[in-house]
Parts: sequence; structure tokens; C-alpha cells
Amino acid sequence: MRKALCVGIDSYEEVDDLHGCVNDANSVKAALERNGDGTLNFDVKIMWATSETSYITRNELKDAIEELFKSESEIALLYYSGHGSIDVLGGYLCTSEVKRPDEGLSLNDVMALISQSKAQNKIIILDSCFSGNIANPTEMPHYSLLHNGTTILAACGEDEYATEEHSHGVYTSLLVEALYGGAMNLLEEVSPGSIYSYIDRSLGAWEQRPVFKANIKSFVSLRKNAPSISIAELRRIIEFFSTPYDKYKLDPTYEPDKHEADTKEINKEHETIFQFYRDM
Repeated sequence: MRKALCVGIDSYEEVDDLHGCVNDANSVKAALERNGDGTLNFDVKIMWATSETSYITRNELKDAIEELFKSESEIALLYYSGHGSIDVLGGYLCTSEVKRPDEGLSLNDVMALISQSKAQNKIIILDSCFSGNIANPTEMPHYSLLHNGTTILAACGEDEYATEEHSHGVYTSLLVEALYGGAMNLLEEVSPGSIYSYIDRSLGAWEQRPVFKANIKSFVSLRKNAPSISIAELRRIIEFFSTPYDKYKLDPTYEPDKHEADTKEINKEHETIFQFYRDM
């Protein structure tokens, strides 16, 4: 079982509203719900605050996160987009009613809930200001406290701001691109590590810097995309290259279009091999 909670908070009672967080939560939900071939992937619950009638309180957010991580899931994934705050005791996820930074849900409390989780893999993705502060206790400022099976992806460092553009968070826009195939491997799978690498390379040196923290034995796949080359075809490569250092010599008989070749000899087997590699 793969469960995800996607939270987007645009509407706040006392602080400035945001404009892209609900869009971001919906985009991540759509990317996680199904794989590229249409098969079911994550069972996603979404929470959003678009106006005062849909405010999300600290207690509501905490209860939802606790519910997410208490079950014995293969993967439990939390995505949050909204205001973030920080004080001398650490960082916070700002819920709709906050008047001061420390009234939000403490990132230390989030990590405490995760430490009790029975899920095999705990994934936390935060698109909020100062989100890189998570799992960095003030009493041990140079250490991260991560329980086994925990992975964190944060939009920015602990003293940085997360930015919005065109009604979406810059970080989440890249996250969604990565999930839809920008960060996939040869097997068309997208892992948290490949997502971080994709986003890190996409952001310029003067922009917010994404954060990656993990205590894991292996990466898990968050989404499988429809392969451009089937696995069966990919495995055929050893028919032509027995080692990584082999070279396969071609000659004009492999080229299906002979108008520029110095031979008109037809060799269907060679042409089929050439077509195979051209498609790859």
C-alpha cells in the first residue's frame, strides 16, 4: 500500500495569502495517483485552504500527518506547500490561523510523528520557506536526526525563501516535471534521489538551493512512466555488446536508405539491427 497526503495552503487569517500552493498540491496529487501506463500508484488524500471557509488549522494538519504515518504502508509520503517560518527553536509549517511563527506545526513535531511510523519508507517533500531546517535539531546544529527509511526533499535551505512563479512554486514545478519523466532512469522509474538531482541541476546558482536528506538502504520508485523502449528490447543490447567496451562495426549494408551509400546490397538483418539502435 502506497499512501500520500498532499497539503496546499493559500489562505491565511493573519498573514499574507499565497497563490500557487493549492495548484501545487493538486499537480503533485495528479502525478502520484497513477503511473505513466495508467495503473494505480498512490492512494492520495488532499487538503487545501483556498478561502476562510476551508482554513486548515494546526491540529487538523497534525492529525492528518499522524494518520498518514501510523499505518504499515510500503510508502507514506507527505507533500506540503504553504508558508514556512523559523525561530530559535526550529522551523514550522504555517497553518491558516497562525499569528506568529511558532504557532504553526513544528518540524520537530513532524519528525517525532515520523519516528513512530510503521511505514517501510517515509518520504517528506516540503515546498515552503526555511524547509531545509527539518531534521536539524537546535541542540545538535551540525547533525541530522533521521530514522531508518526516511527521506526528505526540501525546497530550500534553512535560511532561504521558497519562491512562486506563474501561480506555482518554482520547486514544485520542477518536482512535477521530474515525476512525469524528467528524472526517470532506464527502467522509467523515478526515485527521490533522481528527483533531487533533476531539481538541483535545473536551479541556477543564484536561486534557492534544494535540500536532500536520507537514511535509507535503497531508493524506492515514486512513479513509473510509460517506457519509450520496452524492457524486452533493452535487454537485447547484450546480443550485440557482450561487454561495456565492445564496439559494433557498421557498414553501408546497415543503412536502409542507400541513395548516398557506395553499395546497393540489401541485407534485411543488418537493416533491422540498424533500425533497432536508431529507435533507441
